Amino acid sequence: MNNLTEYFQIKHPEIIEKIRQIVEIESPSYDTQGSRKVTDWIIENYPDLNAERIFAEGYGEHLIIRAFHPSPITGHQSPIFMLGHTDTVHPRGANRKNPTRIEDDKFYGCGIFDMKANVVVMLEVLKALSELNLQPSRPITLLLSCDEEVGSETGRELVEREAKLAEFCLVFEPSANGKCKTGRKGTGWYELKAHGIPAHAGLEPEKGASAILEISRQIDKIHTLNALEKGTTVNVCTIKGGTTSNVIPEHASAEIDVRFTSMGEAERIQNEIRGLQSYDARVSLELLGDINRPPMERTEQVIELFQKAQIIAASINYDLQETQVGGASDGNFVGALGVPVLDGLGITGNGAHTNNEYILISDIAKRAELLTKLILEL
Repeated sequence: MNNLTEYFQIKHPEIIEKIRQIVEIESPSYDTQGSRKVTDWIIENYPDLNAERIFAEGYGEHLIIRAFHPSPITGHQSPIFMLGHTDTVHPRGANRKNPTRIEDDKFYGCGIFDMKANVVVMLEVLKALSELNLQPSRPITLLLSCDEEVGSETGRELVEREAKLAEFCLVFEPSANGKCKTGRKGTGWYELKAHGIPAHAGLEPEKGASAILEISRQIDKIHTLNALEKGTTVNVCTIKGGTTSNVIPEHASAEIDVRFTSMGEAERIQNEIRGLQSYDARVSLELLGDINRPPMERTEQVIELFQKAQIIAASINYDLQETQVGGASDGNFVGALGVPVLDGLGITGNGAHTNNEYILISDIAKRAELLTKLILEL
């Protein structure tokens, strides 16, 4: 294990080049071709992996990698589950606004922080274990999904299937200023539609029933559902409506973002939203959507897992802290199954989902060393 520091220092230039290459492959969600190119690149650069490609119509390819399954040492013990994704929020051509480049310690690129660089780290950790003949005491299952950024419609089944077999889960989503994530809020998404009655706005407006007016009243009601003291937020984030400037609007809609720290709050909000009634009886309401991800709770098992990682980090003079965040990940699905999850293990950086996304080059080797040692300790 003492060789790990030197190993990752030697590998550092190669890892940086691999990060550059995978970031340059554009793979926005729903881009099947881009997703396949990323999978091709992984298999080409890591040919010794036991990899299974799973096609997801309309999304791309999920990739499952099994290492040390089974071996004389690992036997039939429950695996360590490593979790990440290959899709990004950036549309094709976004790299013209944030080209892949290095400026001092910052390595910029679309999706580099969330989470292309961390995909490389995951693979390099497996490679280090193999090349240095460091045998973990548990098998390792690594899942890279291709639709995490858009709700994991096809990936969720794979995440939950593999999680049910696992003892621990390490999620390589971006860190929060270097901090790993021991708690995440659950999420819900809804679209409320109003169907009114159109009429000429000048000649006979009284014959119309405004869908926009109805939606505006509903928005005011929806925002009363917030309970910040409980960690619950309910926000209308987009609105649409109307056809033209001189017609009483027949249609309007609003998209609602919901975040919560407990399923009790999730059910409260869902019941309230589903129970909304029209202020104008002539306008009908239609609700789409549901709870998307359960909360990832900071359980005693999660705290123990973090403390183990923190002790290992201290042994290599690496300061590792924890935080709880409002954003969700596939780790939420794992946590809901009772499997201890340590999330946000990715390289320190900033600007996720923006045209100013970057990682810190100085953090790559230390983070890789920490994660390798953590896997060996588990």
